[in-house]
Amino acid sequence: MSTALNGKLVTVFGGSGFIGRHVIRALARRGYRVRAAVRRPDLATHLQPLGTPGQTMAIQANLRYRWSIDRAIEGVDAVINAVGILAPTGKQTFDAVQSFGARAIAEAARDSGLSSMVHISAIGADANSVSEYARTKAEGEAAVLEALPDSVILRPSIVFGPEDNFFNQFAAMSGMAPALPLIGGGETLFQPVYVQDVAEAVAQAVDGKLKAGAVYELGGPEALSFKECLELMLAVIDRKRLLLPIPFPVASAMGKIMQMLPSPLLTADQVELLKSDNIVSEEAAKEGRTLEGIGIDSSTVAAILPTYLGMFAEHGQYATYRTS
Repeated sequence: MSTALNGKLVTVFGGSGFIGRHVIRALARRGYRVRAAVRRPDLATHLQPLGTPGQTMAIQANLRYRWSIDRAIEGVDAVINAVGILAPTGKQTFDAVQSFGARAIAEAARDSGLSSMVHISAIGADANSVSEYARTKAEGEAAVLEALPDSVILRPSIVFGPEDNFFNQFAAMSGMAPALPLIGGGETLFQPVYVQDVAEAVAQAVDGKLKAGAVYELGGPEALSFKECLELMLAVIDRKRLLLPIPFPVASAMGKIMQMLPSPLLTADQVELLKSDNIVSEEAAKEGRTLEGIGIDSSTVAAILPTYLGMFAEHGQYATYRTS
């Protein structure tokens, strides 16, 4: 990477995660120096090649300890919070990570002299939701805007790309199971958004191109049902599997049992989320608070899935290149 450094330093909380690493790449290409605030810097060496030598550095930080947050943002020009979880594990609860953690980062950024930050939330964030995930996402947004009213909130729909937790998970499942579950019949609508498009939106926010204090909703160019997502995934990896509708009450009971496992494939909270569509609102689209509104030509699922799901193809990643 030959981009000249611009002299500015940005801290990305959750920089070693799926979205975080793509955010770091987008920032590095713009010449920012990046400090990746993570719980285990020794497991974040994969971030170093995302920029020129010394451009990206991992630093230890735990959202439960304010002193580590203060250290991570000392002397920076901007702060990004890309921390989020899909299921709680141990002390990493929804409240600790997505509510308390977001507030701690925002208050530390304010106390350090910053006037704003970029906070990655999620479409569906709702203070009145039955889902703890959605409720704590909303609490995190409110906490950030309370401490730093000029902050930019980004709410993506389901994010896809290499290492995602949706298409990869179901593609792997298709290699072991004769059927895939359609929770609630598979009618829930998503607006899958490519991770690099989300990262570009974050970088634009850091550049100061997005409206201060606004909440942006990030969705891809098309809304797809849960069933359509799985059908597209199966077509890409050339597998035929039965798609089995599972009523919400049954799925919820399954989730309550599975969430007791170390790495659950489904939780009762996730079932609650699937009861509501996960798409960009008409209001956000009308007001230009979308990817299209900020000039990003978002990528389709069909165009991107073949670039990283090949390993799950029934006859191998390079089956289409074999000769008889």
